[in-house]
Amino acid sequence: MHCVAVTNASPRRSLAAHWALVALVAGALLHPLHAQGVATPAPRRAATPSSGPSSGPSSGIPADTTARETIVPGVVHARYVRNAGPLIINVVRIDRRTASVAFEHGRAKDALTGRETTSSMVQRRTAKGANVLVAVNADFFDLKTGASENNQVIAGEWWKGLKVTDSPFDTFRNPHIQFGIDSRGAPLIDRFVFEGVALAGTHRVPLLALNANPSGNPEGTALYTWRFGTIAPRDTSRATVELVMVEAGHRGDTLLYVRRGVPLGSSGNVIPPLGAILAGYGPRSKEVAAFADADTIRVLVGVGPTQSRTPLDLVIGGWPRILRDGVDVSTRAAADEGTISRNAEAKHPRSAVGFSRDSSVLYIVTVDGRSAKSVGVTLEELSALMKELGAAHAMNFDGGGSTTMVVRGKIANSASDPTGEREVGSALLVLAKPKP
Repeated sequence: MHCVAVTNASPRRSLAAHWALVALVAGALLHPLHAQGVATPAPRRAATPSSGPSSGPSSGIPADTTARETIVPGVVHARYVRNAGPLIINVVRIDRRTASVAFEHGRAKDALTGRETTSSMVQRRTAKGANVLVAVNADFFDLKTGASENNQVIAGEWWKGLKVTDSPFDTFRNPHIQFGIDSRGAPLIDRFVFEGVALAGTHRVPLLALNANPSGNPEGTALYTWRFGTIAPRDTSRATVELVMVEAGHRGDTLLYVRRGVPLGSSGNVIPPLGAILAGYGPRSKEVAAFADADTIRVLVGVGPTQSRTPLDLVIGGWPRILRDGVDVSTRAAADEGTISRNAEAKHPRSAVGFSRDSSVLYIVTVDGRSAKSVGVTLEELSALMKELGAAHAMNFDGGGSTTMVVRGKIANSASDPTGEREVGSALLVLAKPKP
């Protein structure tokens, strides 16, 4: 790990300018290595903090100390301390043009439900041979079950699909903002809406949810795969038909199933170990029952055609968007995404992700809070920070006691819960790609 101590000569110099300087120096140092096709980091030495004032983490306000370290080429971790506030901010800057990294959606215990600390998720992946450089907690989740509130795509597989976010705190139901990586490796921030359909011959049934019960409506459809568990959910509020289906492979982005047995006129049936349950609720139950025994049923899942023309390799949720095309939209969060004032407009520990206008640089950020050393920030202040760093697009992850950043296996921020690091539902992981 190559570490650099930075002392800023001018308090007026923007934080984005400092990142550019670090990238320029790093690029100059690494150029001879890249010319030979080798990307070997310099010998590790400890980061030394510079003392103030240096260019600050929010609009025009200087930081009093700054420490930076290069984790691998193209990935830099910085820690900023601002006495005014006070604030402690950790930033990981990832230059996709030079960094040989991959992104993963980590789920607690590798399951749709359950809770686990971010550092434990890192340890599990490391034990399996992965080189996890950075991790940050991600989506909001149910404190009892650990279930994430938003769509979930992991390694190109849809684990959970929703039309609207499954949150009890929305002031109105809507799809929350989500972070994605497409199959080309490009980052995306959008309010992804799940779309699916089941087809056999000319018979077509829309899928309104994947591994989630679209309850609260007079009718609905859902596909429950083995990721959901061993039994489909009970639903006694509506007429229900469930079909047992066995996996028959896939063709491109199309899943193939073969229907087995008679339609089951109740909910809560056993999901085959290598298969799924197709459920119809209310009037949709008749459409689901119309698939014939031994039919090969094609299932297509994805997002709306206007949201991503390229398949998504990763989707992980948050709430809400705070920057769009370089414009602060955090103040519209209550109107656009139904945020609640005690979250959006109060100072809290925060976690966030964003990227530059050309999507070449990603920023992963945590801000400590609820302590005498760092009070936290509002969403509007978080938006200003992300913009000052150089992000044009950014979104908020779960914060408060959930806020955790892990760098090289060690927790970089300070947990605000008195019991220490909180168990969460999901995390965004940055991995070094294996050398060829």
